[in-house]
Amino acid sequence: MTKKTETGEGRYDYALDRVLHEKARLGILTSLAAHPEGLSFNDLKELCALTDGNLSRHLQVLEEAKLVAVSKSFVGRKPRTAVRLTGFGRRQFLAYLAELERMIRDVQATATALPDAAARVRVQPA
Repeated sequence: MTKKTETGEGRYDYALDRVLHEKARLGILTSLAAHPEGLSFNDLKELCALTDGNLSRHLQVLEEAKLVAVSKSFVGRKPRTAVRLTGFGRRQFLAYLAELERMIRDVQATATALPDAAARVRVQPA
């Protein structure tokens, strides 16, 4: 049985945005959050271990959600694609992380309340 919150949602009904929660997109957003100035397409591709096509498609989804900004330019005669988190994207990503932290606290509280579970579940702070 779940405990209801004041909003009527289930206590363990976490608000994890599906756009952010997908593994590859989470990696992209994490990389961009660690590089506020943004990253080149190739750097992002390497950091996230994605193919050109995969990265392009995930960036399209993130751009449609207004989480990232993609800009194209030329350096000399070579095309350069740069990607950065938008202000909205940074706020959404931080809210997502806060929700994950809430989930971790819930698991830790349960592990503390149940001695058998405490021995099996060890969540280390970052």
